[in-house]
Amino acid sequence: MVFQASVIRVVGLFMALALSGCSSLLTGGAEDPEVKLLKVDVVKAKLLKQDLKLRFRVDNPNDSSVLVRGLRYKVVLNDILLADGDYSDWFIVKANSHRNFTVPIRTNLWEHLKEVTQMLGKTNQPIHYRLEGKLKTGFLFGHNVRIGRNGDIIPADLIPE
Repeated sequence: MVFQASVIRVVGLFMALALSGCSSLLTGGAEDPEVKLLKVDVVKAKLLKQDLKLRFRVDNPNDSSVLVRGLRYKVVLNDILLADGDYSDWFIVKANSHRNFTVPIRTNLWEHLKEVTQMLGKTNQPIHYRLEGKLKTGFLFGHNVRIGRNGDIIPADLIPE
């Protein structure tokens, strides 16, 4: 009985130490990496599909490396969902450094041709865009870094003079 109580105390002590170690790994003063959308490249633009590349930069302000396990994203134009998906390539961003990565996406504006044509027809009315996402970081104790970029495009600004 005494042996069993000792074993329970030792297991309890290890669990307490392990959990306190986990919380320091999760919140131990580490800052979230900063994620920036650098550029959107049009690879192909056909009637039924458009292939684009979203170019991102991840800045790691911490003194330790960050493992990136992928990105979940959504691209919205006004209220039209243009693309959503997962990017699942893994890479490491070294301590106090940055790394660029590219996410290929495919859209189909044909489904939304009427709405997009109406938006573009109002050349002085802004078209709101939104990029939402979650950058998946960490290995055992994963963490999601939220990404949110939005703004307006004025169709008249896209027309060459």
